[in-house]
Amino acid sequence: MSIAVTGATGHLGRLVVDALIARGTAASEIVAVVRDTTKAAEVLPQGVQVREGDYNRPETLTAAFAGVTKVLLISGNEVGQRVPQHTAVIDAAKAAGVGFLAYTSILRADTSPLGLAPEHLATEQLIAASGIPSALLRNGWYVENYAGSFGPAIAQGTLYGAAGEGRIAAATRADFAEAAAAVLISGETGVFELAGDQAFTLAELAAEVAKQSGSPVAYQDLPVADYAKALVGAGLPEGFANLLADTDGKIQDGHLDDSTGTLARLIGRPTTPLSDAVAAAVKA
Repeated sequence: MSIAVTGATGHLGRLVVDALIARGTAASEIVAVVRDTTKAAEVLPQGVQVREGDYNRPETLTAAFAGVTKVLLISGNEVGQRVPQHTAVIDAAKAAGVGFLAYTSILRADTSPLGLAPEHLATEQLIAASGIPSALLRNGWYVENYAGSFGPAIAQGTLYGAAGEGRIAAATRADFAEAAAAVLISGETGVFELAGDQAFTLAELAAEVAKQSGSPVAYQDLPVADYAKALVGAGLPEGFANLLADTDGKIQDGHLDDSTGTLARLIGRPTTPLSDAVAAAVKA
């Protein structure tokens, strides 16, 4: 058996590789599919097979999957380009005779109104059409999505957002990575709605940042349009700022909340407490 992890040098990919090894998979049975093979040696465990595979260069992917029995397709980070990129991976996996394909999607992709959801749903449909036995890992929000705002929030005493009292069942990347590893090893097929055990509001997140940093931090809720302008003012591209602000608006309606407990079931333990995740981010 060999397991290929695409995007293996990314934040999530390298954690999946670590989780596979921690769960007993030999490093030699793991194929790290990466765009930059020189970078892989710096961040991946010794013994892992490293192969070039670029979502934008389909000709690299079939060779990358040669002899592989299972593939984890980690969604690309180029919003707007994901469908053709993912199509290339799915086609290459089918051509290579891969027997199991897992994909990192988004929570409730088939009903979510989030702007990020359509590309994920389209990918899920392509996987279904491929006929490859599959697992759809519908990941909720990462706690780390907020980590970049902790420094400014501590410095200014304010965490900004537009989510109102909406609750976010976020989990750490490491938790999601461990779930991906568990499914890759077991080969369990199906749709998995994955989220943290402890949902929180942004006001509660601000309070936790204050607690862990020892500095006063309060949450200030803004209208979605005003929050988008603030993000642009902070240096984000306008399109991405609008996407993030719109996501906050959808949080108000519960679209990133979840109480199924599926993530904890897959990893065999409670998900990482918010206090621990925030403490690690503040320290970093």
